[in-house]
Amino acid sequence: MKPYTFRARYYETDQMGIIHHSNYIRWMEEARIDVLNQLGYPYRRFEEMGYMSPVLHAECEYKKSVKFDDEMKIIVSLQDFGRLKFTLRYDIYNMSEGGCLSACGTTKHCFLNSGTGRPVMMDKEMKEFSDTLKTLLKTDKD
Repeated sequence: MKPYTFRARYYETDQMGIIHHSNYIRWMEEARIDVLNQLGYPYRRFEEMGYMSPVLHAECEYKKSVKFDDEMKIIVSLQDFGRLKFTLRYDIYNMSEGGCLSACGTTKHCFLNSGTGRPVMMDKEMKEFSDTLKTLLKTDKD
């Protein structure tokens, strides 16, 4: 997978002139959507299939501040994958600061049937996507 790259935007800064901590979670979401697109599964495709994927847990550890216009790179990897849930890891690098690790975090997800709100067994109802994630997990572990 190609890393997600972007520049830190001015409106994301706080009164101290650094990127506000809440934006890292937004960046993780942008990177997640980008990875799904790269895998051939734009989020809209899940919605059209009758699924939604809530975030069950999100965390972020801040290492080094980011400033306006810094060039950023996020590497997304599959940390854990089960029948109902999966966890993605995000390593956020500041390329304007020599590629230093600025933050890292994870998000945990599941899929729900949009009509019933019930959890989806990915290996049964979403086999193709499940197999794609398993391939990604294998690649990340190698």
